Amino acid sequence: MSHSYSIRSTKICNSAGFRLPAEFYQEHPQFANADGWIEVLSPDTAILRIVPQLDDDAEDSVLMRLFLDFAMTEALKNNTLQPYTIEMSEAARKLIADVELADESSEDGHRSP
Repeated sequence: MSHSYSIRSTKICNSAGFRLPAEFYQEHPQFANADGWIEVLSPDTAILRIVPQLDDDAEDSVLMRLFLDFAMTEALKNNTLQPYTIEMSEAARKLIADVELADESSEDGHRSP
């Protein structure tokens, strides 16, 4: 799915910007008229994030997208990104092994027999 596109710096009214080729919008129409932002990671590296317009069904995942954007930004900023290993998964399973969840339909928070 990865495909690189050449962009060009251009002057737009009183602002400067980047022009994306028509091919980009033909192959990815969801990004037409979308908003976004750019984050500078180093003097010669930046990440461009374009957020397509959401339909009504996609609104449920907005909170997850916001969380993942935050987590990715923090991981890149602090250089703390690391792979999730089998050992980490096993440790997490051990932590929650004996945890019992209360029945959500119970008003007092106690499990029904």
